[in-house]
Amino acid sequence: MEDMDVEQPFPVDRDGRKVRTRAHQPDGGKVGCCEKFQQSVSQWMLPEDSRSTYLERANCCPPPIFIILISIVELAVFIYYAVWKPQKQWVTLDEGIWNSPLTYKSERRQEAWRFISYMFVHAGVEHIIGNLVMQLIVGIPLELVHKGFEVGMVYLAGVLAGSLSSSIFDPLSALVGASGGVYALIGGYFMNAVVNFREMIPLLGVFRILAILTFGIVLPCAFILFIYVTVSFVAHFGGIVAGMTIGYVFFSDYNKKLLKDPRFWMCIVGFAVFLLFAILFNIFLTPAS
Repeated sequence: MEDMDVEQPFPVDRDGRKVRTRAHQPDGGKVGCCEKFQQSVSQWMLPEDSRSTYLERANCCPPPIFIILISIVELAVFIYYAVWKPQKQWVTLDEGIWNSPLTYKSERRQEAWRFISYMFVHAGVEHIIGNLVMQLIVGIPLELVHKGFEVGMVYLAGVLAGSLSSSIFDPLSALVGASGGVYALIGGYFMNAVVNFREMIPLLGVFRILAILTFGIVLPCAFILFIYVTVSFVAHFGGIVAGMTIGYVFFSDYNKKLLKDPRFWMCIVGFAVFLLFAILFNIFLTPAS
């Protein structure tokens, strides 16, 4: 009786797309700049058992669309208010942004879009540069590994959590800037580093956590304390908590079906309960007039 070859199942990712194995790669191919960059990204973002799967499906096309587009829009809005609005200056914006229909104001909270749109408006050059640099440094590698949809959901969840947290715990403050979204990405990346610490190169894992704490939390907080004394710390805290919950689910696991993960539903339900409470608070309980 002749031996029969049993066909092995072709590996697929969490969306059912076929993943190429190394046996299907052409031999003798040179590693280009994009491939080297992807290898570096995989070492920073993924545990060892997930890197090969990522590298088989990774490419630089399309680029990280969400984080690039949101950064361009934020920069364009800043330029608009810096150049074409009454103050006509760049360093610190004043009248233009506070009268903007995008800025979150407690007395205009019935205009619900302001709870999200405030992320497009920034108070000055230092504010916009700090947010853009941090979200590009953290967001581009995250979006290369994960989907733009996932990065976008975490980012927007941080923006919304920031404004709603401020409306509850600091109800008389106005808000501008994308710091809630930036801190959500940092919070999600921090949880990724902590959860996968044992599966990463130890020295690299320690360096990642220290880098996140230093450049993502300590330095920005010091900058805010000494430069922007009127900034709402609550909004930043709300953003980072959103990142450490929703971002934890999206960024800690790779190539797995989220809908089958009970942690996904726990985070979604928890965030939904927070949203419901915040909405009811703003309608019935807020001291803001």
